[in-house]
Amino acid sequence: MPLDERALFNDKPETRPGRYQCPKCHRTNDYSIRWVRRSKKDRLPAGADEVDRAKFAKLRDYLLRLDDQVACKTCGKKFEIPSQHSLVFVDQLEGLPNEEELEREINVASGEAEPEPERKPALPARFTRKSTGWK
Repeated sequence: MPLDERALFNDKPETRPGRYQCPKCHRTNDYSIRWVRRSKKDRLPAGADEVDRAKFAKLRDYLLRLDDQVACKTCGKKFEIPSQHSLVFVDQLEGLPNEEELEREINVASGEAEPEPERKPALPARFTRKSTGWK
C-alpha cells in the first residue's frame, strides 16, 4: 500500500508578505499570506516499498498557500489572490532577489545615482518653541 504524503513531509505554518492590487479600488498593498512549508523528512518511513522509495528520491520541499482571499486594506472588499502561485518550490525561491536589491541593480545598470531620501522641511519656530503654558 502506498504511503500517504503526510508520512513523507514535515508541515510548518508560516506567513509571508505578498503585494496585490485590489480589482475594485486598484490600490496596491502588502498583505500577510499564510503558507504551509512542507519539507521532506530526512529518512523514508518504515513499511515503504520500491515505488515509495522511487517517489521519495524525487521529492522536493515546497510551500503551499492557505489563503485564497484577502480583504483590501483601503476599501475593505474581499478579493481572490491570483492562483498561479498557490504552490511554490523552495529551491525556486532561493536566489531570487528581493525588490530593494532589484531596484538598486536597475539604478546601477542604468547609470542613475541612488535616490536620496526625501528631506522634510524644517518646522516653523512656533512649533519648536518651549511651551509657556496656557494664559
